[in-house]
Amino acid sequence: MKILIVFNREPYDNTDVTWNGLRLANTLAENGQEVRLFLMNDSVDLARDVCRPPEGYDQDLSQMLKALIARGVTVKVCGTCMARCGIYKNHPYFEGAEQSTMQALAQWVVDSDRILTF
Repeated sequence: MKILIVFNREPYDNTDVTWNGLRLANTLAENGQEVRLFLMNDSVDLARDVCRPPEGYDQDLSQMLKALIARGVTVKVCGTCMARCGIYKNHPYFEGAEQSTMQALAQWVVDSDRILTF
């Protein structure tokens, strides 16, 4: 099954929404599903090395994303959002987070069996 997960939220927004989405993505990948991630809006910070957990938060969300990339999960980042969004504007993105387009997201939507948003 092809599963698309779209992230929209700032990684560390005083909730565990992004953490739970990454956990779900990992579990789905472990269970043999084809998982694809698309980062939009403030979630683009997730793919920047400068993004670090705030004091007292026990999970490194960027490291979780890197582990998913290493496992073969495709990660695309909205090119427009890369320039417009996140608190770390103008900081580079790490390897494996591919700059992408709304057209590519639209194609993934059409080509996916399930679509989840976080």
